Amino acid sequence: MPKSDGPWIWPGASAAIALLTALMFLAEPAQAQVKPGDFITPENGYKVKEVVSPGVYYKVENGMTMKIVPSEQINWPPPYRDATEKYADQVRLSPDGRTVVNYVAGQPFPFLDPNDPQIATKIMWNNAFRPITSDDYDLRFYDCDVTYTGRNRPIRVIDYFQIGHYAGYDEVGRTEVEPMPIDPDYKQTNRYWMFALYPILAPEDLYGSGFIRFRYENPKRGDDIWQWVPGGRRLRRLNEGIMGDAIAGGGSSGGAAGGPGIEMSDPVTFDPNHYSGFNAKIEEYNYKFLGQKTMLASVNAAHSPEITCQTDGGGSACPENWEMRPLYVVQTTPRWNANNPQALHSKSILYIDSEMWFEPYVDEYDAKGELWQNHIYWLTYRDRPVPDARVAIYPFRRAFVVGASSTDVQSGLATMCYLPGQNTPERECWYINMGAVGRDFFTTQSMVKAAP
Repeated sequence: MPKSDGPWIWPGASAAIALLTALMFLAEPAQAQVKPGDFITPENGYKVKEVVSPGVYYKVENGMTMKIVPSEQINWPPPYRDATEKYADQVRLSPDGRTVVNYVAGQPFPFLDPNDPQIATKIMWNNAFRPITSDDYDLRFYDCDVTYTGRNRPIRVIDYFQIGHYAGYDEVGRTEVEPMPIDPDYKQTNRYWMFALYPILAPEDLYGSGFIRFRYENPKRGDDIWQWVPGGRRLRRLNEGIMGDAIAGGGSSGGAAGGPGIEMSDPVTFDPNHYSGFNAKIEEYNYKFLGQKTMLASVNAAHSPEITCQTDGGGSACPENWEMRPLYVVQTTPRWNANNPQALHSKSILYIDSEMWFEPYVDEYDAKGELWQNHIYWLTYRDRPVPDARVAIYPFRRAFVVGASSTDVQSGLATMCYLPGQNTPERECWYINMGAVGRDFFTTQSMVKAAP
């Protein structure tokens, strides 16, 4: 099999893995009642009930429409693929089965056996070191609308967020930008990655705010998190536990798809642990493998910037392309340790694309076991984030998130984020593995200095 034909490619392995993957997904019963060319609305939404999550089905029932398109294979970026070939054989799980050992770059566990009792944990480590970003990224100027979703409900934006930078820097697993594959700083800091979100440009009561988050290799060390609140000229540390806290109508971890751990009265539905799928520290959760399913997902979105759904109150992007995808389904439950004392969700169900290694959607459940929140991510797969890009252009196709929504299904409050923003000055938006940000961007001094 030529190297460009798929994500698993080294000689002797590609055919075996492709066959194993095919058998895993063919083993499930035929469920799809949809075919390319179908247009899904609330009236015929029953067709997709068995091939989407309960949270996504809620969105369809409440007005989100889908265009069903043919499925397309998604390949890894060649540098990430080559790193997998080079380093995967040496990777193991620790004796307690929770921590990855000897990881350098690429995918940690490209061979997955559904009968392996550790398959769920291996899937989560693959998801942590995924191909969508491996070195650095800078998402510049995106915006989010907060609305109440509902079938044919008029769009009324009750809050608006605009963010200057949503950025990350990986110290381990680097495949495209020097230093590779590991930043020498890692030996001193033990950091896997750094994340920054600043400055917030809207709403006015959060103007200039932001936060920074560090993730460490040490399984017993929680994340370091700092927030800056310009109004009070305060730089403060945050407890890692509140990164999973987002309560509609106000909260302490803050911000509709960008609210960064700031106490406020603004309505919130996104929490930092779900800004891009599942970002919580892996060792602080237990995992259960629920199987493999062929399900609908939006991975070849037609629009960038994304379009506002006119039939659900503006709580999603629609109509948009959805196609049948091979997904792993994993249940996560918090371990209730000292670093994670405030987790409000009893469990989350992750639907992880087995080629793209990104969650097209996540459902979260409350303490009573009832569906509480749904997160959907619309992605596209091409060589640039927007059709008219002049700088962010790549020699190969890669995945970009172009839209994200978070919905409290118990209240109907929804946050829809547009990447790039619909009303922002920066049109290219995503700069992935281009050296757009370095380590110095992820300091409290830089965050404070950037506040307007």
